[in-house]
Amino acid sequence: MRTLDFVENETLRRDLPPFKVGDTVAVHVKVREGDKERIQVFQGLVIRRRGGGIGETFTVRKTSSGVGVERIFPVQSPLVTKIEIKARGYVRRSRLYYLRDLTGKKARLHSKVRDLSGLVSDEEADALANASDLEEAAPIIEESPAETEVKDAGDSKLRGKARKKAKAAEKAERLIVLKKQDEERAAKKAKEEAAAAAAAEAEAKAAAEAAESSDAETSEASETPEES
Repeated sequence: MRTLDFVENETLRRDLPPFKVGDTVAVHVKVREGDKERIQVFQGLVIRRRGGGIGETFTVRKTSSGVGVERIFPVQSPLVTKIEIKARGYVRRSRLYYLRDLTGKKARLHSKVRDLSGLVSDEEADALANASDLEEAAPIIEESPAETEVKDAGDSKLRGKARKKAKAAEKAERLIVLKKQDEERAAKKAKEEAAAAAAAEAEAKAAAEAAESSDAETSEASETPEES
């Protein structure tokens, strides 16, 4: 570790997502033309990340009209206003220079599910964790251990298209169950609203009758002659 590394670490940017080599990103770059400034978006594949700290750079490659174009961006430059991750790619190299000689489908990378927790801000994570509206959350369908064992055994016997069809049928059944639960929940909510409206109407009617009776008593008292 160098002597001034602790000073540089305090000035590094913290607003960029954790992108890696193989990811498809959209880099928003500030371009100055005379007295005017505009934001230019350069979208492509990250084929290299080099260096570290203030001097770290990354190379983005894209194909425009059949011609490969590459640009090198400094990570810590203020001209790079934002980086958006469009897709994740699964690679086992830190340099993807072999893509320069490939075109079409051969130049595509395999996608892989990664941990995207770093892409979600702390505020959004807290909002999702503290969500109190249970109606918006997807209902959880619990299955007994016997049903789970039977389903696993049936899926293990199926292969190829038959297994895909079985999964599609299972998904369709699950959607039907979810739709039915949504309809029941909506009917229950409508019933509760109707009951609340009827109760409010009854209270308003009782209050009106009470007001009318009090007015009648007041008028009768005023019409009765005073005793001498």
